[in-house]
Amino acid sequence: MRVLLIGANGYLGRFVADRLLADPAVQLTALGRGDDADVRFDLASGSPGALTRFLDAVHPGVVVNCAGATRGGARELTRHNTVAVATVCEALRRSGCGARLVQIGCGAEYGPSQPGSSTAEDAVPRPGGPYGVSKLAATELVLGSGLDAVVLRVFSPAGPGTPAGSPLGRLAEAMRRAMQSGDGELKLTGLGAQRDFVDVRDVARAVHAASLSAAQGVINIGSGRAVRLRDAAAILARVAGYGGALHELDGPPGPLRPSIGHPRADSDHVTHAAHASHAGAHAAHTAPVAYPDGCGSWQQADVRTARDRLGWRPRINLEESLGDIWMEAACRI
Repeated sequence: MRVLLIGANGYLGRFVADRLLADPAVQLTALGRGDDADVRFDLASGSPGALTRFLDAVHPGVVVNCAGATRGGARELTRHNTVAVATVCEALRRSGCGARLVQIGCGAEYGPSQPGSSTAEDAVPRPGGPYGVSKLAATELVLGSGLDAVVLRVFSPAGPGTPAGSPLGRLAEAMRRAMQSGDGELKLTGLGAQRDFVDVRDVARAVHAASLSAAQGVINIGSGRAVRLRDAAAILARVAGYGGALHELDGPPGPLRPSIGHPRADSDHVTHAAHASHAGAHAAHTAPVAYPDGCGSWQQADVRTARDRLGWRPRINLEESLGDIWMEAACRI
């Protein structure tokens, strides 16, 4: 099976590439803006005609689009998330390759959800920011293209390679600095949001499964369980071996205490951690870890469609994902 992977050097794309390369039945070609791509092409500025000529030459059976931008102004997000996808769809329509399209969407397309609820694919999207709007527009382009296509709405990816500017990345960096300087107290803000974290390697497995399936439309990819950021912070402290106290400045008083476990209800429940306070030992360190994704205080995916149509379930628990995030943060000098 010939697969054209767009955005192979991105956060998700790297793991998708690894997963596809591990399949001996896949012949992978990477297209992107970087020098290490097999073919250099900028979706945001390249023409559909040029991409069509390349598709006709390579003749892939599947095109996976992991390219896009998560930060920037509305114009930049529109260029990289919407215009780029319009280029892919138009090129595929013009091409004679008949390739299947696997488009990576995001949970931010749904916008805020009712606390305690699970968001299914038939929910009416109401994105709360320009990023979600640009990704939703891309999804609508794909769904209306008439192509053999599926959109994987990935909720909050975590694990190795997590960007340092993301909420979990900033949290790990703040903890690293606190440990490096010997701070006995870490003060944190913006930890009230609850998000559905899914490991990037599980996302890559979902992309692989979607490439081989006949499923179309939108499919949620998440853990199926919302986790409060303050609980993720407490687990990260235990994984990192941080013995200081964690205090949330805009939350309930007192040290944070973890109370969450595995993203799925099974025997791998994460045990509670104790955080000893070294009062007065060092100056407190304060770090914001806000979640400005336009999704409000709560997001949790209904992942039954992924199970039923892709045969996919998340396998990697949040503690392992956080452990990998911490390992990368701890190695920074």
